[in-house]
Amino acid sequence: MTSLHADEAFLGHYQLSHDPFAPRVPGFKFFPAQRKPVLGQLHHLARYSQLLLVVTGPLGSGKTLLRQALVASTNKQSVQSVVVSARGAGDAAGVLRQVAQALDVATAEPNAILKQVVQLGLTGQEVYLLVDDAEQLDESALEALLALAAGTPEGRPHVFLFGESSLIAELEQISGDQELFHVIELQPYEEEETREYLAQRLEGAGAGIELFSAQQISDIHESSDGWPGTINQVARDAMIEAMIASRTAVKRPKMGFTMPKKHVLAISAVVVVAVAAAWLIPGRSKAPTTAGAPTEQAQLPLGKPTPNVEFANSGQPTNLPMVGQPVMRGPLAEEAGGISEGDDGVPVEGSSATPPTVTTTAPPAGVPAGQPAAVAKPTPTPAPTVATAKPAPAPVTKPVAPAPVAKPAPAPAAKPAEKPAATVAKAGAAGSSWYASQPTGNFVVQILGTSSEANAQAFVKEQGGEYRYFKKVLNGKPLYVITYGNFSSRAAADSAIKTLPAKVQAGKPWPRTVASVQQELATTR
Repeated sequence: MTSLHADEAFLGHYQLSHDPFAPRVPGFKFFPAQRKPVLGQLHHLARYSQLLLVVTGPLGSGKTLLRQALVASTNKQSVQSVVVSARGAGDAAGVLRQVAQALDVATAEPNAILKQVVQLGLTGQEVYLLVDDAEQLDESALEALLALAAGTPEGRPHVFLFGESSLIAELEQISGDQELFHVIELQPYEEEETREYLAQRLEGAGAGIELFSAQQISDIHESSDGWPGTINQVARDAMIEAMIASRTAVKRPKMGFTMPKKHVLAISAVVVVAVAAAWLIPGRSKAPTTAGAPTEQAQLPLGKPTPNVEFANSGQPTNLPMVGQPVMRGPLAEEAGGISEGDDGVPVEGSSATPPTVTTTAPPAGVPAGQPAAVAKPTPTPAPTVATAKPAPAPVTKPVAPAPVAKPAPAPAAKPAEKPAATVAKAGAAGSSWYASQPTGNFVVQILGTSSEANAQAFVKEQGGEYRYFKKVLNGKPLYVITYGNFSSRAAADSAIKTLPAKVQAGKPWPRTVASVQQELATTR
């Protein structure tokens, strides 16, 4: 399924104007009560502190949203905000190049940048330097940013780093005993804040919080630990799971004797053609006989149909009349009862609704082509009649013989389906092929997400074959999500979590449907 079709199915089912849990939703400005003091603290420290400011939290904790709020809440006339991304440019040269370009400085060096900051200060403008994904900065970049934050007696920029907690250890190693930075750690949402967050997300897309029950909201909060990025993911998984459950609950009506109109019409047409052909075949009219000269017509036994017609598709006798033979009603009844239908109402290949290939065998010896079954001349005994009918059983077995030819058809289909899945499961590698081949109703356990594919590969290699990972996009950036196992129910996945190693359980893994993973893979493509 393409990302367009996947989104259309999701949005159409809930009648949403857009995906309420997409990473980037235009106009979304949810800011819980606990974040407002953090924003105020950043403004206060920017004005009165001489230290570099660090905002930390796990992936999906709302660091980028806070950075956006900080930029939006500044006075544009008195503050020039320079936003820098460390992704793909984590060394000093890459960072300074971005800063120099934003400030229109010819030389990408700390001294040249500081001179420009002083010049802007003389015109009444401060410089806010905000760095996203700061955990990807190397030592040289951190040293350059600390030098910019220290500034000169004449002026300095206010430097903000937004990154994961691993950033703190690197800064401490560079700073030593000096106090060069201040850390603000973001806290997860409370359950009521999670509810408000979900409500605002859904209302923006034209829905309401009533889509989730109180128990579902509690489960979403518990599974996400209150981090907004994970709330988005868990809530979307819950909606997709409910959508799939509601669709599979609608049962198709049983066929019985009620068939689609097009099939009834097709059968009626076959009957009409059969009756017309029976009247028009040669030899239908009775031949005149000479008075006193009795004639006898040899006939085949009516209890057994003549095996002169073979079906290549279904292996059943044709419902068209054979030349010189009575029209058989039995095969037509079998055709009517044997029609099967695919999921979209189209007859399945090999069913009786598929037009059969008809192969006629040669007539018995002594009977000219196109003539009815042999008419014997008057004889003293009925021996010729028996002799004419006797060859009939011999061809009976021949048309039946092709039936075993259809047997090999199902056999090859089963074998190739198992091998790729088993191979991928053994490898425990990344990619959508394994997840795409699993039933949508199954569950996997999500262990963790990391922005480094090398870290994901190392983790999977260390833990073993039941661990796999796939690539998705979160907040416009690649995220490598590690999962464990493959379970037929949520209860089985919950039980498996309790058996995981302690260090894996420390990350609070949670069960999710394979359908939700497939949806993310389709959206990522």
